[in-house]
Amino acid sequence: MSTSHDGLPEEPNGPVDEEVPFGLFQRWFEEATAGELNDPNAMAIATAGADGLPDVRMVLLKHHDSRGFVFFSNAASAKGIELAENMQASGVLHWKSLRRQVRFRGPVECVTPERADAYFASRARDSRIGAWASQQSRPLAARKLLEDAVTAETTRFDGQEVPRPPHWMGYRIRPTYLEFWSDRPFRLHDRVVFTRMVPEGPWEHGRLYP
Repeated sequence: MSTSHDGLPEEPNGPVDEEVPFGLFQRWFEEATAGELNDPNAMAIATAGADGLPDVRMVLLKHHDSRGFVFFSNAASAKGIELAENMQASGVLHWKSLRRQVRFRGPVECVTPERADAYFASRARDSRIGAWASQQSRPLAARKLLEDAVTAETTRFDGQEVPRPPHWMGYRIRPTYLEFWSDRPFRLHDRVVFTRMVPEGPWEHGRLYP
């Protein structure tokens, strides 16, 4: 398959091998990791609950492979509740220094408890304490209440490992749509899309007008 200098397919629309879009994402992600000053894995995630009203926030991409894009969160948070009501999401990573972005959307699944345990154990101890202390997305009357909760949880786990809270989970977006956007002069940008009907289905690729 012939590609442009940034790895985007140049040949006409049609089917592509399963590894093509994820291989391209890996290349762009590695270049972003080398070139972005802060948080190259920062991504905006949009969810919508039963009311259909979209909600978006920044999270960190913690794993990606041919199955999709993984992030972690409190299941009792706003995004966790929305995902429980509607297991679909969309995301975007924007790398300003490279003038590139990647958009994706699809159904969401929970990662295994073992994977969530492994990632939680890799976090800084204070971050693990915070996961127990914070009632994420719920009203907080005063900052001191959070600080007191952190102190209480620090005391509770003194001298022992901090386990993963049962409400702290990992989510994987299984993309059925992947779009690679690359800046070009005069706003004549490149937009290459990969689509499939279901997460296990074959990919088709094409281009969009900028």
